Amino acid sequence: MRLKYSTTSPAQNEFDSLPRLPLLLRRENMEIEAVGLVDSGATVNVLPYELGLGLGETWDDRRAIIQLAGNLSSQPAIPVSAIAQIGEFPPVELLFAWVKRSNIPLILGQTNFFLEFDVCFYRSKMEFEVKPKSP
Repeated sequence: MRLKYSTTSPAQNEFDSLPRLPLLLRRENMEIEAVGLVDSGATVNVLPYELGLGLGETWDDRRAIIQLAGNLSSQPAIPVSAIAQIGEFPPVELLFAWVKRSNIPLILGQTNFFLEFDVCFYRSKMEFEVKPKSP
């Protein structure tokens, strides 16, 4: 599956384009459509607060045990899993650090998005390719 880099707003120019991947997340009987930022520099997948709520999760500070790094280092996070459907690929379970912060992107990082999918970036062409991991 090959996709174009994209922006989050028509007001942005092509230099603001990033590898964004549409996906469907399911948890129990809840289902939401989302767009994830494919980030090879991110250690973990990150789920924004509103998307966790949309999947039926309830925030509990006692479960906030994950320590994040970088821009989110001050944010407590809860481990959450969801089934992800990406295009026509077989569904996979993705593990997320759910943060109690809105207005951040859904981040697809090393654990465990890049363990489930092979990704090639073609920045000069403003494209990227995603396929299920090789057996």
